[in-house]
Amino acid sequence: MGNQLDRITHLNYSELPTGDPSGIEKDELRVGVAYFFSDEEEELDDRSQSDNYKDQSPSKDGHVVLNEIEYSAFCCQECIFSKLRENEDLNIYSVKTLLTMSKPGDLLELVANDQPPHWAIYDTNDQVIHLHKGEIRKDSLFEISNGRLGRIVNNRYRYRPLPSDLVMQNASGHLGLSSGEICWTNSESFAAWCRFGKREFKASGEVHTAEQQYFLKVHLSENNVHTLVFRSLEDLIRERRKVDASGILKELSLVNGKE
Repeated sequence: MGNQLDRITHLNYSELPTGDPSGIEKDELRVGVAYFFSDEEEELDDRSQSDNYKDQSPSKDGHVVLNEIEYSAFCCQECIFSKLRENEDLNIYSVKTLLTMSKPGDLLELVANDQPPHWAIYDTNDQVIHLHKGEIRKDSLFEISNGRLGRIVNNRYRYRPLPSDLVMQNASGHLGLSSGEICWTNSESFAAWCRFGKREFKASGEVHTAEQQYFLKVHLSENNVHTLVFRSLEDLIRERRKVDASGILKELSLVNGKE
């Protein structure tokens, strides 16, 4: 990560906002930086559940709680995304349990330590439609999970969802398409587009204007919150997923003088 850290320390902060995008100023708010990476869809590797969650123990009802970075995101002053434990159930479940909770059109998220989450649209039985390795595919959730745990994330984005039949139409209508034919750079953007139908989830899907900016608040701890600024929702999503995979903002917090 040395090269990434060097890039962080040489970025220009002059154009970044210094206030809370929700309009509420907080003493603990610190400004982060927006740094960008190449378009790479994550791999669903073959690590077992014991490797991914070796330090976690399920509760009596079968869920596991991970120590995850929490986020909220805004477009101008409107909250469009929230992953805060105080507002959402972030428990994760085995695939067997998850299937009993899911219905067609649901957004599913598979999580693992040190990897970006993998998103999919639930179909029927144990089948999901998702973007993987540059292809829109239908697969068994049991097979692609490789022991990972997951959850339903229908409410992670604050947009109004489409009816479930339209969600499934969006997903199934793109089955078989591969790189060069698709306009999403990761599994989350594709699955979220299927559910909400907003062009902002597509690569270069929105017109950039000076007035429209996206802000990502990264809640590293109760008293350590960074705000990053982006020109598009696509850029924000890709960056947040890189943070989930690498934890690079830990280095950024050290650069800014906070442990």
